[in-house]
Parts: sequence; structure tokens; C-alpha cells
Amino acid sequence: MPKQEAPYSSCFSCWFAKKFLKGDGSGDPCTEIFKRYKQYVPKAIKEKEVLIEGLEFVGHGEEKPENAS
Repeated sequence: MPKQEAPYSSCFSCWFAKKFLKGDGSGDPCTEIFKRYKQYVPKAIKEKEVLIEGLEFVGHGEEKPENAS
């Protein structure tokens, strides 16, 4: 797991298990960590030359575009 992914993954897993699965979907303590992680992903994709044509990265609080499938 890339070092930039670990903090977000840990935060999300903890929130998901301790809050969301127990019916508390309010709040999201991982938003700021996710924002930093989201900035890293496109850079890493370019550096590793991963082909992602046609894919969009949608995250917390974002809607999938209407014309996307």
C-alpha cells in the first residue's frame, strides 16, 4: 500500500467499522486525509503510466456526472 494511501485507508476502515456499520453515518473524519490522497492519485497514475482513459475519480461528497456510465 502506498504511504499516501495508508492514513486514509486506516481512517476510513475505523470510521466504517465503528460508526457506519452501527448506523451512524453522520460526519466524516477522513475528509481532509482523503483530499490529500486524492491529490496524490493522479500524480501516481501518471508516474506509473497507468492507462485510465475514460475513468473519473469521484470521492467524498461528489456526485457521479449524469452522462457517466
